[in-house]
Amino acid sequence: MTIEAAALAARAAELIRDVPDYPQDGVVFKDITPLLADAEALRAVVDHLGASADGPVDLVVGMEARGFILGAPVATALGAGFVPVRKAGKLPGPTLSASYDLEYGSATVEVHPDTIPPGARVLVVDDVLATGGTAAATVRLIEQAGGVVVGLSFLLELEFLHGRALLDGHRVEALLPVG
Repeated sequence: MTIEAAALAARAAELIRDVPDYPQDGVVFKDITPLLADAEALRAVVDHLGASADGPVDLVVGMEARGFILGAPVATALGAGFVPVRKAGKLPGPTLSASYDLEYGSATVEVHPDTIPPGARVLVVDDVLATGGTAAATVRLIEQAGGVVVGLSFLLELEFLHGRALLDGHRVEALLPVG
């Protein structure tokens, strides 16, 4: 990690607050709202997340919901398009879907297949890499649509949940690892 990245990680750690027992008992929610409210930190995080791609990027995919907040400005910074991956039933028209397990239940995500052209180079952006279920399902959707995942970029990684294991073979970057 570069000195600049280490300083940014330290600043992000100061701004992100823990909310115990949310959304259920035993889960510690990472609230990024204070980081989002700090213009300088947000700009630096967006730049850092965008720099993790392996080569040029055609599209940035953000996962619902905080992946939208971070992914859209990353796409703008990279001169790329933005594609949302939504919870099941939130997108009108034809969709591709993938189900997965997460740390406190299961879910399904969807994407419009026509928003990811075959061969499009895609960077996946989200706030937290936890168990890896959402990210792995998103990768499956992108590849099913014909896109090529050139990296996955996260603000935080909850290392104790071993989410990287589900993303084997893909470039995964996280600004702030949490042991």
